[in-house]
Amino acid sequence: MKREENASISIMKIICVSIILILISGISVMAVSTDLKDITIVLQNGYEMTTVTSKGKVSDILSENNIILNENQKTIPDLDSEITSGDTIKITDKSYNEVQIAKISEEGIETSLDQLLESYAPITEKIVVEQVAIPYETITKNTTGTSTDTTNKVVQEGKDGLKEVTYKVKYQNDVEIEKSVISEVVVQEPVDKIVQVQKKVTSRSSTLPRVSNASTGGTVYKITAYCPCSKCCGKTTGRTASGTRATAGRTVAASSQFAFGTKLNIGGHVYTVEDRGGAINGNKIDIFVNSHAEALQWGVRYLNVSVVN
Repeated sequence: MKREENASISIMKIICVSIILILISGISVMAVSTDLKDITIVLQNGYEMTTVTSKGKVSDILSENNIILNENQKTIPDLDSEITSGDTIKITDKSYNEVQIAKISEEGIETSLDQLLESYAPITEKIVVEQVAIPYETITKNTTGTSTDTTNKVVQEGKDGLKEVTYKVKYQNDVEIEKSVISEVVVQEPVDKIVQVQKKVTSRSSTLPRVSNASTGGTVYKITAYCPCSKCCGKTTGRTASGTRATAGRTVAASSQFAFGTKLNIGGHVYTVEDRGGAINGNKIDIFVNSHAEALQWGVRYLNVSVVN
């Protein structure tokens, strides 16, 4: 009889322990279920995904789903925000501006249409045309070689150019929030400033013509020098293409735009067009000198040239 009572007591204990374990398991399942959240994630390309998570912070949820933002992206709400089940995380460009019209509070306060319109911050676009200066460049021409006894001469003044730039500008509450270029049209090209670095004039005599520092008007030409040697002319006769004998201080070689006999004022000195050259074209003129050393001393200069009537 006593054995039957002990057996009955043991069975009762087993049943009680089983019931307690079942209750504990149910409570645990309910707790876990309570902590899980359904969250929707909208990627920048519009793709939507739904995830179930126990995380509450936006950054933790993205990390859990192996989503990494690049430097131009942001989230709405931001990464440090805590969200609840049913919320949406939107990934968008940093330049995106979300305008919230109005919200009805949890207390149930109604918002009228007029209040909605007053709270609405529209984004407006305007096409704006602005004139922008194009800075000129400064070009330095060094004709002195390694000489240190030099002086600078401005042979052409620089002048800024001008362009018209068309912008699309976005405003919100009369504040500029975005500005992008639509087109650019050059109205006036800039004029480069040309500075010539040349040797200082000494008192030593020379057959090279003296060049006036004063501007003589006309067009800026590239001026070089040549002599009657074979290196410069390929011959040593001293005869020009026009049949005259080349003379220092008088003879120049120019392109066919100047007829033989044309008088040219080059940097304040008058020369006569008497020669041609295979490399003499466009805005280039060759001045005749007596020796190759003088031709090298002349170098390359940029001077004003005008026709003398």
